Amino acid sequence: MTDIQAEPARLRRPGAVLALLAFAQLIISIDYNIVYVALPEIGRELGFSGHTLQWVISAYAVAFGGFLLLGGRACDLYGPRRVFVIGLTLYAVSSLAGGLAESPALLVAARAAQGVGGALLFPATLTLVGVSFAAGRQRNRAFAVWGTAGGSGMILGSLLGGVLTEAFGWSSVFYVNVPLATVAALSAFPLLPRDATRNSARRFDLAGAVTGTAGTTLVVFTIVQGPESGWTAPAVIAGAIAGIALLAAFLVVQRRSRDPLLPLHLLGDRDLRTGVIVTFLYMATFGSLLYFLTVYFQYVHGYSAMRTGLAFLVPMIAIAAGAQIGGRLATVHGNRTSMITSLIVGGVGAVVVALTLDTDASYLVLVPGLVVLGLGQGAGYTLMFGAASANIPAHEQGIASGTASTTQQIGGAVGLAVLVALANAGTDGLGGAALRGATTAGLRAAFLVAAAGIAVTAVTALGFTRTPGRPPAPTDPTSAKTDHTPVTIHS
Repeated sequence: MTDIQAEPARLRRPGAVLALLAFAQLIISIDYNIVYVALPEIGRELGFSGHTLQWVISAYAVAFGGFLLLGGRACDLYGPRRVFVIGLTLYAVSSLAGGLAESPALLVAARAAQGVGGALLFPATLTLVGVSFAAGRQRNRAFAVWGTAGGSGMILGSLLGGVLTEAFGWSSVFYVNVPLATVAALSAFPLLPRDATRNSARRFDLAGAVTGTAGTTLVVFTIVQGPESGWTAPAVIAGAIAGIALLAAFLVVQRRSRDPLLPLHLLGDRDLRTGVIVTFLYMATFGSLLYFLTVYFQYVHGYSAMRTGLAFLVPMIAIAAGAQIGGRLATVHGNRTSMITSLIVGGVGAVVVALTLDTDASYLVLVPGLVVLGLGQGAGYTLMFGAASANIPAHEQGIASGTASTTQQIGGAVGLAVLVALANAGTDGLGGAALRGATTAGLRAAFLVAAAGIAVTAVTALGFTRTPGRPPAPTDPTSAKTDHTPVTIHS
């Protein structure tokens, strides 16, 4: 039995629906990085201390990672369109509050609210992509467009952040979300099929929601705060203990609940089980490299915020191209083969970038490595979520998406903490040319370790079910016709 009782609703304008879902994903991805380049100005104008400024970023990351399971299950129980609109509305309101904030506390609260909005919007968007388009070529193409928006949006956020901060001040990086999220939320009503009335026989797992959300939030908090405060700090230790205890309680609740937040039988699915590991490792490796490129451009070569944003245009284009190639590869060769190929390509790119990092290297020397890295990164991002949820029924796509997204967020936090510690290991007490040299060496080591992690991810991806591809240009008239039949969304 599904949570939402409805006949399949026919999509009248599948192209417009896909454009809306890609646009929503672009909003999430842009917001992930747009604030970074505005941090120095935010700190000066609002009076953040060096210790508290990180919470402009961390508040978002903690809330986003902590509420993803809740957002995913809400899609299954109440319908993805409702959650999609609520997430965008919360994004718009919290972004406006962030731009108007006049104190550190208000800005951090607004960023946390943005994180909750993202935790609702991301699984809703992913669910709608997964259930709105027929498996095979249509769904691969849809994930390619969605992945292009997601992968390139993270880099576009750096560019927009530099342009907006220099032209209009730090508040503009928050205000820009308001019209974008408002337009997307209003567009959902005419474009997305209406969610049917929820089956009243199903219950919301309140105990699971409290223990799962609180436990995940505390674990993410521990990972984010540990490198800053030290892993032996009382708050970090307390957060880790409480988070692990709550997650243990969550598992007990899920085993006993009639309608669990996370149906544990889903973890028996081979593809989802492999997918949560792959998304963790992907973000721990690929997801951390953007930070190190920013450090290299700004601290080693002294790029301005604007020039740093422009430097990311090459990888942004490569990521967009990789996302499109990934979708086509999946159609022809299947998800598993395409995923492994993309990871190998991206790993080679990470090695090439590492070997070309130098205190005196020109930007052009980096371009070949950035292109290869971006192609693999874009293709992998497009493929991994679809591969994880390939065999999950439509009425559980939301929680499956939330599960994979949660491990993605935790992986990003873990990977960044480990790689930053590695990169900074030899920089203490240095200055001038010596610091630039040590920083470059540390960044090179971080890229090489990330490349090794990408290799591990490729081996892990062997766990996905082997799916047959098909020729890119079918000759059978019946097969060709299926690519143009109206797609349906199952609730």
